[in-house]
Amino acid sequence: MLPIGKPEALQSLTPTAEWSLNNNVLEWLSKDVTQPTDAEITAEIEKLQAEYDSQDYARKRAAEYPSIADQLDDIYHNGIDAWKATIKTTKDKYPKE
Repeated sequence: MLPIGKPEALQSLTPTAEWSLNNNVLEWLSKDVTQPTDAEITAEIEKLQAEYDSQDYARKRAAEYPSIADQLDDIYHNGIDAWKATIKTTKDKYPKE
């Protein structure tokens, strides 16, 4: 699990803003961009963390799938059905939640 923090939330909420964060103390540098409230930042952290966590299965699948070259080679030598069986093993191991 990757912890989402204040920097990621600020980047998501205000992508064009300039700010500095030292020892968890926020210094807002953009006069033309409204600084988000602590509640907005906390809500964004929770939203981003939930989005990240919901894709855990996809990251695990991607790490285990054979390379595209190996998959194409599998299709060429063994056919689509054999390739589907290979891929299904990983999909079954890490189902969508």
